[in-house]
Amino acid sequence: MSKRDYYETLGVARGASEPEIKKAFRKKAMELHPDRNADNPNAEAEFKEINEAYDVLKDGNKKAAYDRYGHAAFEGGMGGGGGRGPQQGADFASAFSDVFDDLFGNFAGGQRGGGQRATRGSDLRYNLRISLEDAFNGKQSTISVPGSVSCETCSGTGAEGGSEPATCPTCSGMGKVRAQQGFFTVERTCPTCSGRGQIIKNPCRSCAGSGRVEKTRSLSVNIPAGVETGTRIRLAGEGEAGARGGPTGDLYIFIEVAPHTIFEREAQNLFCRIPVSMATAALGGELEAPTLDGGRSRVKVPAGVQTGKQLRLRGKGMPALRGAGAGDLYIELAVETPVNLSGKQKELLEEFEKAGKNNSPETQDFFSKVKSFWDGMKG
Repeated sequence: MSKRDYYETLGVARGASEPEIKKAFRKKAMELHPDRNADNPNAEAEFKEINEAYDVLKDGNKKAAYDRYGHAAFEGGMGGGGGRGPQQGADFASAFSDVFDDLFGNFAGGQRGGGQRATRGSDLRYNLRISLEDAFNGKQSTISVPGSVSCETCSGTGAEGGSEPATCPTCSGMGKVRAQQGFFTVERTCPTCSGRGQIIKNPCRSCAGSGRVEKTRSLSVNIPAGVETGTRIRLAGEGEAGARGGPTGDLYIFIEVAPHTIFEREAQNLFCRIPVSMATAALGGELEAPTLDGGRSRVKVPAGVQTGKQLRLRGKGMPALRGAGAGDLYIELAVETPVNLSGKQKELLEEFEKAGKNNSPETQDFFSKVKSFWDGMKG
């Protein structure tokens, strides 16, 4: 039985480019893999057929020979390498691993064929607790951050006396080793160099070959006005030093604003609960309200005010973190009942109570509803 044309097998034109051939093979391989076609008795044969075609067409020399001589190029010694066709045992392992490399080779920073000689340093997190005043005004804060920095002795290479790291003999600088398991090639991190692709024959005495040393650094951080709990500030390049001269990670500062004794915050608005005397609440008057910037504002209290009434001071809240303007300050009034009354005060209140039966509309409305409720229960 004659073999199908390799281009026809993969479903590509004869002048297809290498990316087009790889794309076509990847699609066919996913469709015809035996594990996904258990009910198709021809799946394995078809799978080997597309693999054989790809093994030839992905290689420039083999492809040129095939374009000139067809299948005869690999039969009877005509440029075919010993009279055998394309490899059958490890053909899928080599070909399909190219597809895996294409799909996953750069995942998590890995590079096919390049090893991991220099790795990026880890990002760091620093929790910074500030006062509400600092969040209102903004501030410049100095923090101490423990972590690793590039070793000055070896300039981050990990090698003693300016010597250069050597290529790992186990993986030949790849950073990973391959083992064939049936149709698949399994890649693992090289156990000799831990995936770096290089080994240090003469490790630096200061950093023991890691290229990094532990050190506590003092950093100046600009806290902008308007930050709130959960705000994140990124300091690029202030994280952990990279291994073997790799790039440095970043430092993320997470802000926590401490509770205040007078003010409560909701987004850009501030709330302040101020007690007022019973007389002021009844007759009306004025009070001085504190503001977070340290100032005072005169607030007029309307006569007959009740507990829970809110008075708004526009623009006296928190500044916007990004943009102009500020929130508002809400003054919540709390009518305070007097305690430790003198005999004279008690007499005056008793007289007021006798003379003021119609001065408490909310009380009258409530007990009117209660009376109706009780009457209904009796009925």
